[in-house]
Amino acid sequence: MTHTRAKQLLPVANKPIVFYGIESIVRAGIREIGIVIGETGEEIKRKVSDGSCWNAKITYIYQDRPLGLAHAVKTSRDFLRDDPFVMYLGDNLIKHEVSELAKQYQEQDLDALIQLKEVEDPRSFGVAELDGEGRVIRLEEKPEVPRSNLALVGVYLFNARVHAAIDQLQPSARGEYEITDAIQELLDSGSKVGSNILTGWWLDTGKKDDMLEANQIVLDELPDKKNIAPSVQVDSSSRITGRVQIAAGTRVDNCIVRGPVVIGENCRLQDAYVGPYTAIGNGVEIVGSEIEHSIVLDGGRILDLGERTADSLIGHNAEVTRARARPAAYRFTLGDDSKVDII
Repeated sequence: MTHTRAKQLLPVANKPIVFYGIESIVRAGIREIGIVIGETGEEIKRKVSDGSCWNAKITYIYQDRPLGLAHAVKTSRDFLRDDPFVMYLGDNLIKHEVSELAKQYQEQDLDALIQLKEVEDPRSFGVAELDGEGRVIRLEEKPEVPRSNLALVGVYLFNARVHAAIDQLQPSARGEYEITDAIQELLDSGSKVGSNILTGWWLDTGKKDDMLEANQIVLDELPDKKNIAPSVQVDSSSRITGRVQIAAGTRVDNCIVRGPVVIGENCRLQDAYVGPYTAIGNGVEIVGSEIEHSIVLDGGRILDLGERTADSLIGHNAEVTRARARPAAYRFTLGDDSKVDII
């Protein structure tokens, strides 16, 4: 799904993941935003644009090689100058406002603030060790034997001292300049590094099930009412219940739609059931089929399946149909790491 597309542009509840981070940053009063881009940069530029829709100014910063988060900061040095800044990983969804972190950072007069979250298996993350008073005393990237279960969430606040720390780094065993090593360098040099333990949800949207869980959580927070655009056409035989959002130009004929559900623009739903925790992108067709707990990206088509589709992620312009007769041969176009079950 993300081999040729930017991961941070995949939609959750019909909104690109990176938009959630940008909106939280802007709510904190931050209007100058730099986005570090690589080989998918043009796609990100087209989708995010110049930031004017958020009353912000977005600058794009090209990173020639993905050499780690500390390298991304180093690449951004001309943009950052000596100002304090927030670093927010664009493919994370976090139930916490950047404004709360900024307030703590300022009130405690910190050189750095890291957000942490208790996890079951911290070996896949940067891990922080705290003293009895909650101060950060040690950090380690993906340790075999973690000293705690506190993983670094993808939000950090720094002042200019981090640049000198990054200048001291050598590549890690995996060939990257680790932000955890830079923060440890700050600790070793006597800088004040604070922590904030996240009690809400945090989702690193790296796999299909992560995406579906993120979609469910965000849809659960929809307003407790319907929001159907005036131009939507719904016939008298259709039933729409619960928290449902339907965008302009969509037509609903002889369907049951049971929220929480979001449906994009110019879709066609006919003789269909759309169940809870489903997000349907723009220009999607669902005909003679049932779907729930799924994400269908723009241009997807699910036609005449009869049975219910669930727990699925359907890509851009992908089509799922029922053959009228058993084919002489199956024909597939499958993305990386696909799995097909045939019964």
